[in-house]
Amino acid sequence: MLRTISRQQSRLLTRSASSSASSSPLKKTPLYDLHVQLGATMVPFAGYSMPLIYKDQTHIESHNWTRNNAGLFDVSHMLQSKLVGPGSVSFLNRITPTDFGALPRGYSHLSVFLNHEGGIIDDTIISKNCNDDDFTMVTNAGRVKEDSTFLKSELKLCHFDCNWESVNDRALLALQGPKSKDILEPLLMEGQTLTNFFFGERKLFQLYNGVTIDISRSGYTGEDGFEMSVPEKNASEFASLLLDNSTVKPIGLAARDSLRLEAGMCLYGNELNEEITPVEARLNWIISKTRRNLPQENERFNGYEKIMTQLNEKKYEKLRVGFKYTKKGPAARTGSLIFSSDGITQVGIVTSGSASPSLNNINIGQGYVDTGMHKNGSELFVQVRNKLFPIEIVKMPIVPTNYYKK
Repeated sequence: MLRTISRQQSRLLTRSASSSASSSPLKKTPLYDLHVQLGATMVPFAGYSMPLIYKDQTHIESHNWTRNNAGLFDVSHMLQSKLVGPGSVSFLNRITPTDFGALPRGYSHLSVFLNHEGGIIDDTIISKNCNDDDFTMVTNAGRVKEDSTFLKSELKLCHFDCNWESVNDRALLALQGPKSKDILEPLLMEGQTLTNFFFGERKLFQLYNGVTIDISRSGYTGEDGFEMSVPEKNASEFASLLLDNSTVKPIGLAARDSLRLEAGMCLYGNELNEEITPVEARLNWIISKTRRNLPQENERFNGYEKIMTQLNEKKYEKLRVGFKYTKKGPAARTGSLIFSSDGITQVGIVTSGSASPSLNNINIGQGYVDTGMHKNGSELFVQVRNKLFPIEIVKMPIVPTNYYKK
């Protein structure tokens, strides 16, 4: 079964396993027993035992099933937390470049935690709940220690009147794919509908059995879908209800990574780290326009001067790009070097690479290249196994997204 996994997926998981290796036993999500029952190959990932792939499915089959039908992902390893108090917006204004004061209630937005040099501590989805000073955050499992240290330090440093705490009694599931709505909606209490519930919205719904779940129309695949925060005690039953529909299959980490790569999404530790700014990562859209001209220093976010200089004066040395191979060859590896069009000068480095199941297994990837080499259509080379293979810089997402928007 493991032979059906691409080399890139194996490398990603090996890195995750080594980075989370410790003497402590691996944690288990509330769906662990269900994964085993479904024949999953379980692997270490960010300190958890997580499903890589399931029996009777190859990586490519899992990927394509999600693009065409619906896939169910266990993302309970990610940290759910709450930020509550009258100083919540001021605190978020300090640690992120996004205007969460202007975010409507019941909506979510991607952002990043910024260190004082403008580097990215972690990427996060932040949702405003029913009150303007009540937020929910979802962050990466592999950054729990760093995030906790950072958030507590920033709260102490600036004395914001708010409280941050993790939520440990809920599971997180993601139902992704074009048929997700038709699968989830019949499980809701009579009279509740998802028709006028759009991408980026978050709302409490009741299942037909009376269980209340927190649903956001979002995901990490580029497809329409939902992320659902469920009471831990109800998680396995809810997942089983979804899987009772033959249109749904359980999907593991291997396909999750290739789906996000096609969608042009960043993976922390690959495309993002504490040395990279949002501008270099080409996440300018998370820097709200209302946060770009702040004369008062106490209103500015961490790394404001560096980030705004990069944004306004285009002063940066590297930018994140997507690329496709223009000829056949082995997939680029994380750390593979990118060379100029003459094949002589190194101009960048690959951060993620894989065959693209949605594009007939053409090799694709993301990386960082020197300014000037980042324009779409630029022809460069990537070095794999000491050989050069031609690539073309392409617009991201590499595969078009299919979000359900107004």
